[in-house]
Amino acid sequence: MARFIFITGGVVSSLGKGLASAALGSLLQARGFTVRLRKLDPYLNVDPGTMSPFEHGEVFVTDDGAETDLDLGHYERFTGVPACKTDSVSSGRIYSDVLEKERKGDYLGKTIQVIPHVTNEIKDFIRIGEDDVDFMLCEIGGTVGDIEGLPFFEAIRQFSHDKPRGQCIFMHLTLLPYLAASGELKTKPTQHSVKELQSIGIAPDILVCRSEQPIPEKEREKIALFCNVRKEAVVPAYDLKSIYEAPLAYHREGLDQAVLDAFNISPAPRPDLGIWQDVADRIHHTEGEINVAIVGKYTQLEDAYKSIKEALTHGGMANRVKVNVDWVDAEVFDTEDPAPHLEGFHAILVPGGFGERGTEGKIKAAEFARTRKIPYLGICLGMQMAVIEAARNLARMEDAGSEEFDFEAGKKRFTPVVYHLKEWVQGNHTVSRKVTDDKGGTMRLGAYDAVLKDDSKVAEIYGTTRIEERHRHRYEVDLRFQKALEEKGLIFSGMSPDGRLPEIVEVEDHPWYIGVQFHPELKSKPFAPHPLFADFVRAAVDVSRLV
Repeated sequence: MARFIFITGGVVSSLGKGLASAALGSLLQARGFTVRLRKLDPYLNVDPGTMSPFEHGEVFVTDDGAETDLDLGHYERFTGVPACKTDSVSSGRIYSDVLEKERKGDYLGKTIQVIPHVTNEIKDFIRIGEDDVDFMLCEIGGTVGDIEGLPFFEAIRQFSHDKPRGQCIFMHLTLLPYLAASGELKTKPTQHSVKELQSIGIAPDILVCRSEQPIPEKEREKIALFCNVRKEAVVPAYDLKSIYEAPLAYHREGLDQAVLDAFNISPAPRPDLGIWQDVADRIHHTEGEINVAIVGKYTQLEDAYKSIKEALTHGGMANRVKVNVDWVDAEVFDTEDPAPHLEGFHAILVPGGFGERGTEGKIKAAEFARTRKIPYLGICLGMQMAVIEAARNLARMEDAGSEEFDFEAGKKRFTPVVYHLKEWVQGNHTVSRKVTDDKGGTMRLGAYDAVLKDDSKVAEIYGTTRIEERHRHRYEVDLRFQKALEEKGLIFSGMSPDGRLPEIVEVEDHPWYIGVQFHPELKSKPFAPHPLFADFVRAAVDVSRLV
């Protein structure tokens, strides 16, 4: 039966609870334990699938088709444990399930209340799979005191009492602000945050304190005294050059030992940190650098492309180079020559996205990369833009476009090279969708197989002709145009097993030009870089040596 670690946050948001949770999970793995990480989000959306990336960053998709918080990406990247639907839940999902049960009469006519019905639903969610791992780490989104988070805090308080003594602990992440005027670290915000947590019946066992300055011993003693925790359980968390230094940094500060002590696990298994030492070595000892342009529409918020940024970093580790990423707003050259904005880059990546805004700029970026022989990786919409560009400029379909923006914008005449995906095979059944369907959860989501051409570039990169990758899209390249495009050099090198859906395209007379309908970035890890990103960075390194 699993031991449970509940991770909460205070003072301010974005302190790094997800990163701390992921790093702790990796440290417990290094000591030989099995782990699973979960995110409990208080927002009322059922999931982040319909939320703007400006609101919540990227949507991380699991193999089983769940649209989840980006923190699950951290969990996977640090532990290698594939996330699933039961690893993410929101208030919206909890309330939706409670109301559905009420409508069915499952509560036998009782008055439905937050306590016990909503809290019981949360506890039932936390229990899923508890017999499968040694440790279950559950991160509560937001900060203590948020009104929408109160049912979750009450649920984990109850949960800890339901379990035998010593099976649950609480880890609280806070901020120690530094006041330059007085030259002091202030502990009072942490004290108030812990007091707020204690007021709802939760006493933290471990405090993780974010700080830009070293925390003096006397300040750790003060925090321990006023917050009623052991001094050894006050763990500093300093800013790092790379997030992938976090496991080693937290180990140096004693976080994993503090957790094992809280559970009275003694003697503690010795950790094997070889993987993370190798990762740190690749971060700090590079043999060059490359510049990659990400041409997108959400460039004002880097978290919108979090997994892509990290996958490029992993590709850099595989090649021992530093990857410098520049975020280029596709709208800037919707009506301009892209050359002034893209010259000097060693590679260009066009990521996924939705809607018409910035699409002409992305098409121009694809053309620039194709004609200038610059490595190009198009992901999801980025692949569709590459196909539309080839249709317009190679196959002479000047009005080539997509139903996603041309039809919905009311354009009367265009060639729908990209169309609304009406049906596809999922497992043993066919899924059908209409344009008028709800937006949330109605896309082709999750892991699907693809079959690669034997002599293709991608088959060489993957080292196999059968792959499985994660998808999130509702539009697809129309196979009616395959012959015309292949005659001009755009090869359909990856297809769904039934041969009905294009998965990968590549330009045959180009050093590296690949578009994929799936999201390879979601499966990349620092200790196991995705082969597409590793080879994409390798191709960019080759270009940098020619400059």
